[in-house]
Amino acid sequence: MAGTAGTPGTPRVLRAMNDRAALDLLLEHGRLSRTRIGKLTGLSKPTASQLLARLEAAGLVLATGTTEGRPGPNAQLYEVNPAAGHAAGLDVTPERILAAVADITGRTVGRFELPTPGRRTGTPVVQQVTDALDGAVKAAGLARDDVHRLVIGTPGAFDPTTGRLRYASHLPGWHSPTLLDELAAALPMPFEYENDVNLVALAEQRLGAARGHADFVLLWNQEGLGAALVLGGRLHRGWTGGAGEVGFLPVPGTPLVRQVTKANSGGYQELAGAQAVPRLARELGIEDIPEGPYAEAAAHLLARAAQSDDDAHRRLLETYATRLATGLASLVSVLDPELLVLSGAVLASGGEALRALVQAELEELAASRPRLVVGDVREHPVLRGALESALATTRDEVFDTSR
Repeated sequence: MAGTAGTPGTPRVLRAMNDRAALDLLLEHGRLSRTRIGKLTGLSKPTASQLLARLEAAGLVLATGTTEGRPGPNAQLYEVNPAAGHAAGLDVTPERILAAVADITGRTVGRFELPTPGRRTGTPVVQQVTDALDGAVKAAGLARDDVHRLVIGTPGAFDPTTGRLRYASHLPGWHSPTLLDELAAALPMPFEYENDVNLVALAEQRLGAARGHADFVLLWNQEGLGAALVLGGRLHRGWTGGAGEVGFLPVPGTPLVRQVTKANSGGYQELAGAQAVPRLARELGIEDIPEGPYAEAAAHLLARAAQSDDDAHRRLLETYATRLATGLASLVSVLDPELLVLSGAVLASGGEALRALVQAELEELAASRPRLVVGDVREHPVLRGALESALATTRDEVFDTSR
């Protein structure tokens, strides 16, 4: 690493860059020796030793154990100090708020679920948020002040021009124009908000099927149908935060839905949303259709269809794949992404069988042919994305040794 000779502060900036490189390596690889860090960073042994001593004195790394079972003397191993910082994430749905706290290494250290059924709509949203956060903080054995940053994931998106939540009329209590100001006053740490599907895409980009990809589209199907657009490595949110609200997309095969935000639905949602799967199964003569929430019923039916070889279940999977591909073809034609990721319980339940059928249909319907994969992050992906987002900023702040 090089700087401009004579520039004031250059040695300090270079040290900070080397420090951050070493910390990122420790996060990626886990425990490393001084020699290994030196080789990976290109630093000399004396410089690597000084770097580790500096980071240990700052409380950012810990000396933990030694190498064993190798020729020569045992070497001291170092790892990132998990207690150097903490971040929190919230996954908000109409039924519950799921909260978690992670240490600086990304390990979840506390989790809490706050039910928010209709009978709790009288509880102010700010109190629901703080109650959920406090539950996770307590489960982690921490205090609120130990959390550096919070990211809140919700359906829809907060319009940056008005501060109001849009595209999520089904989330009661979250549409006050003063909500963000009230949250800022109640929370002792900086917080950000993000669309839930965008956070799933972030989780897949950092940890899952989209690692190494700068241009991809993630299609999510669970309670609702939505997409996240990552272009040039960055989330594309749109002017009002509504980029990716593909449930409202007019598509062939369904009547036009007008005043879509009032209906909280649209053509693609009606064609390929979770509620379409049980209806389609009935039309095909499939019996034993589960009762209960659409997403659970759809996931059960598609999982069963993916493993069955009878005609009705095969037609269910094929017809649904065509419906999914119909909307995806529009996205592919406009965005020309490198990769498409299918995510959410409904799409994941169809597994490789559904993925292959959608891929084949897209090759008929779209001019470009992106690779189609099923998402890898299955356990609470919205929450995982919220934590990853909060951790990224927290690490930038905590790991900045140039200050």
